[in-house]
Amino acid sequence: MPADTALDDDLRSLYQQIILEHNRNPRHFGRLDPADASAHGHNPLCGDEVTVDLRFEGDRVAEIAFKGRGCAISTASASMMTEVVQGRSRAEIAEMFTRFRDLVTGADPRALDHPEVEATLGVLAALGGVREFPSRVKCATLPWHTLTRALEHGGDAGGAGGPVSTE
Repeated sequence: MPADTALDDDLRSLYQQIILEHNRNPRHFGRLDPADASAHGHNPLCGDEVTVDLRFEGDRVAEIAFKGRGCAISTASASMMTEVVQGRSRAEIAEMFTRFRDLVTGADPRALDHPEVEATLGVLAALGGVREFPSRVKCATLPWHTLTRALEHGGDAGGAGGPVSTE
Protein backbone atom coordinates (compact mmCIF):
# COMPACT_ATOMS: atom_id res chain seq x y z
CA MET A 1 0.00 0.00 0.00
CA PRO A 2 1.50 3.37 -0.98
CA ALA A 3 2.31 5.74 1.88
CA ASP A 4 -0.25 8.33 0.67
CA THR A 5 -3.04 5.73 0.70
CA ALA A 6 -2.14 4.62 4.24
CA LEU A 7 -2.09 8.25 5.39
CA ASP A 8 -5.49 8.90 3.78
CA ASP A 9 -6.91 5.78 5.47
CA ASP A 10 -5.54 6.93 8.84
CA LEU A 11 -7.01 10.39 8.33
CA ARG A 12 -10.43 8.94 7.38
CA SER A 13 -10.35 6.74 10.48
CA LEU A 14 -9.51 9.73 12.69
CA TYR A 15 -12.27 11.80 11.10
CA GLN A 16 -14.78 8.97 11.62
CA GLN A 17 -13.79 8.82 15.29
CA ILE A 18 -14.27 12.58 15.65
CA ILE A 19 -17.74 12.39 14.08
CA LEU A 20 -18.77 9.49 16.31
CA GLU A 21 -17.46 11.28 19.43
CA HIS A 22 -19.44 14.44 18.62
CA ASN A 23 -22.54 12.34 17.95
CA ARG A 24 -22.23 10.48 21.28
CA ASN A 25 -21.25 13.55 23.32
CA PRO A 26 -22.52 16.64 21.53
CA ARG A 27 -21.11 19.96 22.69
CA HIS A 28 -23.41 22.84 23.63
CA PHE A 29 -26.44 20.53 23.53
CA GLY A 30 -29.55 22.06 25.08
CA ARG A 31 -31.46 25.31 24.93
CA LEU A 32 -30.58 28.88 25.93
CA ASP A 33 -33.31 30.55 27.95
CA PRO A 34 -33.60 33.36 27.25
CA ALA A 35 -32.10 33.45 23.78
CA ASP A 36 -31.58 36.54 21.63
CA ALA A 37 -32.41 34.50 18.55
CA SER A 38 -33.61 31.01 17.72
CA ALA A 39 -34.28 29.09 14.54
CA HIS A 40 -35.65 25.65 13.81
CA GLY A 41 -34.57 23.56 10.85
CA HIS A 42 -36.01 20.35 9.47
CA ASN A 43 -34.88 18.05 6.70
CA PRO A 44 -38.07 16.34 5.50
CA LEU A 45 -36.09 13.80 3.43
CA CYS A 46 -34.58 12.10 6.47
CA GLY A 47 -36.41 13.60 9.45
CA ASP A 48 -33.42 15.43 10.97
CA GLU A 49 -34.47 18.40 13.12
CA VAL A 50 -32.39 21.02 14.88
CA THR A 51 -33.07 24.18 16.85
CA VAL A 52 -30.25 26.69 17.31
CA ASP A 53 -30.34 29.31 20.09
CA LEU A 54 -28.01 32.31 20.24
CA ARG A 55 -27.00 35.04 22.65
CA PHE A 56 -25.05 37.99 21.33
CA GLU A 57 -22.47 40.43 22.64
CA GLY A 58 -22.52 43.13 19.99
CA ASP A 59 -21.86 41.46 16.64
CA ARG A 60 -20.43 38.30 18.18
CA VAL A 61 -22.12 35.07 19.20
CA ALA A 62 -21.45 34.97 22.93
CA GLU A 63 -23.30 31.70 23.51
CA ILE A 64 -24.78 29.07 21.26
CA ALA A 65 -26.72 25.90 21.93
CA PHE A 66 -28.59 23.40 19.84
CA LYS A 67 -31.21 20.79 20.45
CA GLY A 68 -32.51 18.27 18.01
CA ARG A 69 -32.65 14.77 16.76
CA GLY A 70 -31.17 13.27 13.70
CA CYS A 71 -28.48 11.10 12.22
CA ALA A 72 -24.88 11.01 13.42
CA ILE A 73 -23.78 13.41 10.66
CA SER A 74 -26.40 16.03 11.56
CA THR A 75 -25.73 15.83 15.30
CA ALA A 76 -21.95 15.86 14.88
CA SER A 77 -22.13 18.78 12.47
CA ALA A 78 -24.24 20.79 14.91
CA SER A 79 -21.89 19.98 17.78
CA MET A 80 -18.77 20.91 15.83
CA MET A 81 -20.44 24.05 14.51
CA THR A 82 -21.22 25.27 18.02
CA GLU A 83 -17.59 24.82 19.02
CA VAL A 84 -16.16 26.80 16.13
CA VAL A 85 -18.64 29.70 15.94
CA GLN A 86 -18.91 30.69 19.58
CA GLY A 87 -17.18 34.04 20.05
CA ARG A 88 -17.11 34.81 16.32
CA SER A 89 -18.74 37.68 14.44
CA ARG A 90 -21.52 37.29 11.89
CA ALA A 91 -19.03 37.98 9.05
CA GLU A 92 -16.61 35.33 10.33
CA ILE A 93 -19.44 32.81 10.64
CA ALA A 94 -20.67 33.56 7.11
CA GLU A 95 -17.16 32.98 5.78
CA MET A 96 -16.86 29.72 7.71
CA PHE A 97 -20.21 28.51 6.37
CA THR A 98 -19.12 29.26 2.80
CA ARG A 99 -15.90 27.32 3.28
CA PHE A 100 -17.71 24.47 5.03
CA ARG A 101 -20.36 24.25 2.31
CA ASP A 102 -17.63 24.23 -0.36
CA LEU A 103 -15.88 21.44 1.53
CA VAL A 104 -18.90 19.13 1.89
CA THR A 105 -20.26 19.77 -1.61
CA GLY A 106 -16.90 19.71 -3.38
CA ALA A 107 -17.89 23.01 -5.03
CA ASP A 108 -14.41 24.48 -4.66
CA PRO A 109 -11.54 22.05 -5.38
CA ARG A 110 -9.27 24.17 -3.16
CA ALA A 111 -11.58 23.41 -0.24
CA LEU A 112 -10.37 19.81 -0.33
CA ASP A 113 -6.75 20.69 0.52
CA HIS A 114 -6.41 19.15 4.01
CA PRO A 115 -3.85 21.57 5.55
CA GLU A 116 -5.88 24.57 4.30
CA VAL A 117 -9.16 23.06 5.53
CA GLU A 118 -7.78 22.21 8.94
CA ALA A 119 -6.25 25.66 9.31
CA THR A 120 -9.51 27.48 8.51
CA LEU A 121 -12.22 25.07 9.64
CA GLY A 122 -10.56 23.10 12.42
CA VAL A 123 -12.59 20.11 13.57
CA LEU A 124 -15.15 20.68 10.78
CA ALA A 125 -12.64 19.17 8.34
CA ALA A 126 -13.77 15.78 9.67
CA LEU A 127 -17.02 16.20 7.73
CA GLY A 128 -15.25 16.61 4.37
CA GLY A 129 -15.91 12.99 3.43
CA VAL A 130 -19.64 13.74 3.28
CA ARG A 131 -19.11 15.06 -0.27
CA GLU A 132 -18.79 11.42 -1.38
CA PHE A 133 -22.41 10.84 -0.25
CA PRO A 134 -24.62 13.55 -1.79
CA SER A 135 -27.69 12.49 0.21
CA ARG A 136 -25.76 13.27 3.43
CA VAL A 137 -24.73 16.80 2.45
CA LYS A 138 -28.10 18.13 3.65
CA CYS A 139 -27.57 16.37 6.98
CA ALA A 140 -24.22 18.13 7.43
CA THR A 141 -25.45 21.56 6.34
CA LEU A 142 -28.83 21.61 8.16
CA PRO A 143 -27.36 23.05 11.40
CA TRP A 144 -25.53 25.74 9.39
CA HIS A 145 -28.62 26.79 7.47
CA THR A 146 -30.50 26.95 10.76
CA LEU A 147 -27.74 29.04 12.35
CA THR A 148 -27.80 31.39 9.36
CA ARG A 149 -31.55 31.93 9.80
CA ALA A 150 -31.08 32.66 13.51
CA LEU A 151 -28.35 35.18 12.69
CA GLU A 152 -30.53 36.87 10.06
CA HIS A 153 -33.47 37.31 12.39
CA GLY A 154 -31.96 38.01 15.77
CA GLY A 155 -29.91 40.28 17.91
CA ASP A 156 -28.11 43.19 16.31
CA ALA A 157 -28.97 42.09 12.77
CA GLY A 158 -32.07 44.24 12.98
CA GLY A 159 -34.42 41.27 12.89
CA ALA A 160 -37.21 40.61 15.30
CA GLY A 161 -35.41 37.82 17.15
CA GLY A 162 -37.24 34.86 18.55
CA PRO A 163 -38.06 31.59 16.82
CA VAL A 164 -37.67 31.26 13.07
CA SER A 165 -38.44 28.10 11.08
CA THR A 166 -36.20 27.01 8.22
CA GLU A 167 -38.81 24.57 6.96
